[in-house]
Amino acid sequence: MAGDTSDRTTGSAAGRPGVDAQGRLMREGSLACVPRSFRPVVDAAGKRLTDVFGPRLHSAYLYGSVPRGTARVGRSDLDLLLALHEEPTGTDRADALALGAALDGEFGQIDGCGTLLFSRARLLSDLERYDLGWFVACLCTPLLGEDLAARLPRYRPHTLLARETNGDLHLLLPRWRRRIDDANHAEDTAGARRTLVRALSRHLVRTGFTLVMPRWNGWTSDLREMAEAFAGFYPERAGQMRDAAVLGLEPTGDAVVLRSYVDDLGPWLAGEYARVHGVKAPRPPGWS
Repeated sequence: MAGDTSDRTTGSAAGRPGVDAQGRLMREGSLACVPRSFRPVVDAAGKRLTDVFGPRLHSAYLYGSVPRGTARVGRSDLDLLLALHEEPTGTDRADALALGAALDGEFGQIDGCGTLLFSRARLLSDLERYDLGWFVACLCTPLLGEDLAARLPRYRPHTLLARETNGDLHLLLPRWRRRIDDANHAEDTAGARRTLVRALSRHLVRTGFTLVMPRWNGWTSDLREMAEAFAGFYPERAGQMRDAAVLGLEPTGDAVVLRSYVDDLGPWLAGEYARVHGVKAPRPPGWS
């Protein structure tokens, strides 16, 4: 592994999930944890990725509930991350969308398939070391090719990691407001709102968790556990975060919920995040 990322944290790692005896974050998920019913989907994804991307593909990874073993048949999506030898092109993104749509249409076990595409150089860059690099090393399960985690540090739940993973909420809120407006004018308004409630709820809970992660001194991807960790430090906002965790799993199409996210919980969380950890380092144009 590359150099250690030691940093002083408060509290003890003893008894906290997601960290080893040295207080370093452990990688979650594995191919062995993939539920039996989802294995045909994963096998098909691996074969088709090779067929579609060929020599352009450096490596491929699973992340989310499928490699964690918590996926629900007919309810969970398949999440993929691809590392390409070069920067992704429009053709690459179109190919990924088509592949995901084909898998989703063929396998009833999944409810959608999403694919993230990045160049190998970007994933290993200094600028992404504590965001995308950490994501690959700790939250992604190798599926194909060389595992980039071998070229990345061992991470600890410190404030630098918190800042670089979710310290950009203030930039996202204007986009969320535009997405809410679009959902309100969509042909299937209820469905569009429900999709948005799920996505925004999950993002807010994860941001709330990483806000307290260095003090909590551990890691979990369970939304309810994240909300409880947050509640221990911000009891006055605990109810909102617990509600968001529930909606991240069982979303509704409630317009009031969406408005509360961008008018109340989101702005408060963005301000508190900046106060505690600072804001994420700016990315070059085009690095969304």
